[in-house]
Amino acid sequence: MAIFDPFKLRHKPPSIFPTTAVKPNNVLSLVFKLCIFISVALIVIYVIFSGCSDCHHITGHRRLGPHVDNVNFTTASSSTILRQNQSSEATDVSHIVFGIGGSIQTWRDRSRYSELWWRPNVTRGFVWLDEEPPLNMTWLSTSPPYQVSADTSRFNYTCWFGTRSAIRMARIIKETFELGLTNVRWFVMGDDDTVFFVDNLITVLNKYDHNQMYYIGGNSESVEQDIVHSYAMAYGGGGIAISYPLAVELVKILDGCIDRYASLYGSDQKIEACISEIGVPLTKELGFHQVDIRGNPYGLLAAHPVAPLVTLHHLDYVDPIFPAATQTDSLRRLMSAYKMDPSRILQHSFCHDPTRGLSISVSWGYTIQIYPSLVTAKELETPFLTFKSWRTSSLEPFSFDTRPISEDPCEKPIIYFFDRVYEVGSGQTLTTYRKHDEEGETQCDSPDYSRANLVEYIDVSATTWMPDLWKMLKNIDDLFIFDWVLQAPRRQYCEIVNNEEDSGNVNAELAGYFQSSRGLRQGCSLSPYLFVICMDVLSKLLDKAAGVGQFGFHPRCKELGLTHLSFADDLMVLSDGKTRSIEGIVEVFDQFAKVSGLKISMEKSTLYMAGVSTTTRQQFANQFLFTV
Repeated sequence: MAIFDPFKLRHKPPSIFPTTAVKPNNVLSLVFKLCIFISVALIVIYVIFSGCSDCHHITGHRRLGPHVDNVNFTTASSSTILRQNQSSEATDVSHIVFGIGGSIQTWRDRSRYSELWWRPNVTRGFVWLDEEPPLNMTWLSTSPPYQVSADTSRFNYTCWFGTRSAIRMARIIKETFELGLTNVRWFVMGDDDTVFFVDNLITVLNKYDHNQMYYIGGNSESVEQDIVHSYAMAYGGGGIAISYPLAVELVKILDGCIDRYASLYGSDQKIEACISEIGVPLTKELGFHQVDIRGNPYGLLAAHPVAPLVTLHHLDYVDPIFPAATQTDSLRRLMSAYKMDPSRILQHSFCHDPTRGLSISVSWGYTIQIYPSLVTAKELETPFLTFKSWRTSSLEPFSFDTRPISEDPCEKPIIYFFDRVYEVGSGQTLTTYRKHDEEGETQCDSPDYSRANLVEYIDVSATTWMPDLWKMLKNIDDLFIFDWVLQAPRRQYCEIVNNEEDSGNVNAELAGYFQSSRGLRQGCSLSPYLFVICMDVLSKLLDKAAGVGQFGFHPRCKELGLTHLSFADDLMVLSDGKTRSIEGIVEVFDQFAKVSGLKISMEKSTLYMAGVSTTTRQQFANQFLFTV
């Protein structure tokens, strides 16, 4: 048997080039000609492809241009979708479609939850039912319109402890998408017992680019649920937000994916599994609440994280959130505060009164706690353990820190619940909180506690929370400001205004981030830092405006990219002196005033001009307020 060794060729392979003897000069000539041939071939290929505007359809990728950011590895269909949905306007309620999972059996009782937040002729979406409502069932105009889900008997479902309704619920995103509604940026899924706080949902979604693939929601509060299901999943009852581009890809694979994950229990598990195949991770938002707890939700709601309240779920399985009231009446009361100041609802603040040794914790629109002692911030921000876990009714573990309620009555706070809200001026609210006495509870007899216990009502004065504040804290690149000052959300604080020793009423005022009563030259230690921060913001706004052509560069400064010079007392803005440029600079000043609260005085500003006629000077003097 002959064995051929490929690494030791016995026979000389055919030669590519002639076998005749070649002189050194001929070798050099041949190499030179070969290089010329390769160069010409590359040039021809480049000319062909650079002149082809649609060559990305041939290759499957976009043509590489002179800038790296032109590279796009999305499919042609996805690129088309992104172009269609691109818009600079902010997301509003008209861009959202709700898909609510329900059934005829549950809707009769749970419709009261949807009626709390649904806005007829404003919100868009449907309740998806398992069958047509019976003829004797009245469908109220205050409820979302309904659709009947398609038959799902062809799909596999092998989870022995679940129900096949999970398939129908998982397909709501697909069936809603296939309705072909226009101008949709986000599909938001929930259950028929999910309460949405729509304004805050809009605020949260505005932090994200709807032209990208986003999967947004929250986890379970009970760790045992997260272990059984997933930490990487948006829990359906707490709400799931899916951007339009992600929905496009999801509906393509959803039906096959449902069969592939036939063993998974719930619709939200199936959705997450399918989205994982697309490669999009969960973006967690702390305001989506599955409420996987049992018992009293007070501790959870009284120490809400620093995030807008977006949803509440499982409200049939917890105690009413306000004492001596039904759950529906409790939610109506909470909604009354929410409608007055949506972004501030449940926002947690606290303050201390060292003179009287008091600590006050405020959950706006819900509750206040007075401690007749000085309690640390770490303790105040930790929720009381007033509830148990969802599956086993255990006292632990949860996905957040908790603290036990002391059995010593002198260590328990005096609790007040929200009573009513008033609008006391433009951008100002006054909320009133009434003391709650638990029946049969032992009272502390210490003098400090007894004195604090005399307070029957607490008034909270607050400025209306700007929704854009949440956006500024998150979308740093979009605003191009606060890029190192406000990298993350920050809890606001409260200040006890009424500090009389024997006062029976404490007026707590929710303040902003900085307070200063003196200026830079009056010796305020905070002012130099605020000055640097504010000037940095204005500086970037001016540079950005010039970069996009909002005003023109000064002829001598264009090569340097110089738009302004900052001094301790003055700001010199340099431009080409055209009318549109001056208008653009004034627009920047107005934008700066909106985000900072600092309005630049035009009457104290001067416009210096060179090389222009007297007529032009007079035109500027008539058009603008500053001195020319």
